Amino acid sequence: MQQVFFAFCMILLTVVVYLAMSKLYKRYAYPFLLPILTTTTVIIIILVMLHIPYKNYMVGGQWVTSLLGPAVVALAYPLYKQRRFLMNYLFTIVGGVLIAAISGMVSVGLLAKLLGINHTLILSIIPKSLTTPVAIEVAEGLGGNASMAIFGVMIAGIFGAIIAPTIFKFMKVHSPIGRGIALGSNAHAMGTSKAAEYSELTFSMSSVAMTLCAIIGTFLGPIIVWLFHF
Repeated sequence: MQQVFFAFCMILLTVVVYLAMSKLYKRYAYPFLLPILTTTTVIIIILVMLHIPYKNYMVGGQWVTSLLGPAVVALAYPLYKQRRFLMNYLFTIVGGVLIAAISGMVSVGLLAKLLGINHTLILSIIPKSLTTPVAIEVAEGLGGNASMAIFGVMIAGIFGAIIAPTIFKFMKVHSPIGRGIALGSNAHAMGTSKAAEYSELTFSMSSVAMTLCAIIGTFLGPIIVWLFHF
């Protein structure tokens, strides 16, 4: 009973902090105030201050994590609303996602290899542009570590969502398709959340890009590891 109560408290803490950080971001929409980044930081500070081990926090945190799968499936709704538009630009979308998936995996793998990073770690971060549930499965299938895969996904998502507006402005990217594909295929769910700030079409493009990237990445991962001997 005590464990259930503690788990509920951890879930409540996570939700309350996230809602507070979301409200802060709506008032001050600076890239470094993204709710996922600030919420993670605040939770870490609270756990350290209260001397709560991460393992204990995850008693409740794992319930939140289990909702990742349904959350990804829920993205099908905006895709359905934009289905005619998606069919008209199917080649552009699939081509863009394919290039993004290949370049993302190859570039991080080569850079990690160049820096002499541990082999297991390289295999763990190769699927860093895929959404978390898929990245975990791909990393484990390649022989990597699930925890490091999650870390890689978070870094890619946070960095992508923060830096994307600057890149769009510098490169003069105004197309909802271009923005959506870039955010969804490189920054997965966090990028898709950022895409929602632009328009529903950008959000839909990001949703389909994230989904396609996860599917394509599942097949590409083993091939890229084999081709480049990671």
